[in-house]
Amino acid sequence: MRGAPGEETGHSDGRLQGDDNDNAVVYLSNLLNKELHIHITDGRMFVGALKCTDKYRNVILSCVHEYRSPSRAAVEKAAAKSSDAQSVTVDMTSRFVGLVTIPGEHITKVEVED
Repeated sequence: MRGAPGEETGHSDGRLQGDDNDNAVVYLSNLLNKELHIHITDGRMFVGALKCTDKYRNVILSCVHEYRSPSRAAVEKAAAKSSDAQSVTVDMTSRFVGLVTIPGEHITKVEVED
């Protein structure tokens, strides 16, 4: 039985019912092998190709690069070298990590690269 418009129709555990579940499966299937940018709770970002996910929102990416915010020392060093101390740009640090499983509980934002 479907709820009234605007009323939640899913299970209390976050699972979707009927058409909603079918639409979610189709949407996620279309994202397979597409490049995603996944941000997590500790500030890191992972960029890689979506391989799979599960009902707990865990995600597996391949060909992944991990990006971190620069350290305080790197920012201070860049500020010391800069002639304009009011505005300093420092790139995120990155490394290639290959295949990664990201726990769904730590995901804060997911972006699809066009």
